[in-house]
Amino acid sequence: MYILFEGIDRVGKSTQIALLQKTFPHAIFTKEPGGTPLGKKIRELILHTQNPSTIAELFLFLADRAEHIEKVIIPNKDKLIISDRGFISGIAYAKTKTSMSIEKLQELNAIALQNTYPDKIVFLEISPQELERRLSTQPLDNIEQRGIKYLLEVQEIMKNLVIHSKIAYLILDAAASKEKIFEKIVQFIKEK
Repeated sequence: MYILFEGIDRVGKSTQIALLQKTFPHAIFTKEPGGTPLGKKIRELILHTQNPSTIAELFLFLADRAEHIEKVIIPNKDKLIISDRGFISGIAYAKTKTSMSIEKLQELNAIALQNTYPDKIVFLEISPQELERRLSTQPLDNIEQRGIKYLLEVQEIMKNLVIHSKIAYLILDAAASKEKIFEKIVQFIKEK
């Protein structure tokens, strides 16, 4: 079973995935971008290239996704796979940076995904107030520096994509206790 974890930065995906690693020690834990050797190079290229064109950046992310699907997801489909981010994030962030329609971005992602979609999606959602509080506690990365309004716009696009994906999903309030969130995630993973 392939499970995708989605949500903007600071919602607690990493915390939940770390807890899941203890509960499901035999699962495959991966991420986008950077879940493969090529993906790590693409991630570095994206992070350290000054102002790449938006289309070039989009295709770099799609290349990472294609490699990830082919080298990590497809060979392990018979196992539990938990991925920190995937096509939902890819489409949402690309939508904020390009004039491409959601439909066009979905078409491009379908090629990269080889029509291999997750079985379930866990989406962590955060309120503006909680996001502001969490952003004030640590230094901000390049994306977080774009501000709360930008992050909430990305979150809204993600949420709409999740709801309209035709994939089983669980939407959780990121402000709940990490124990309560974890309990709901484990229950969702175990559901048939």
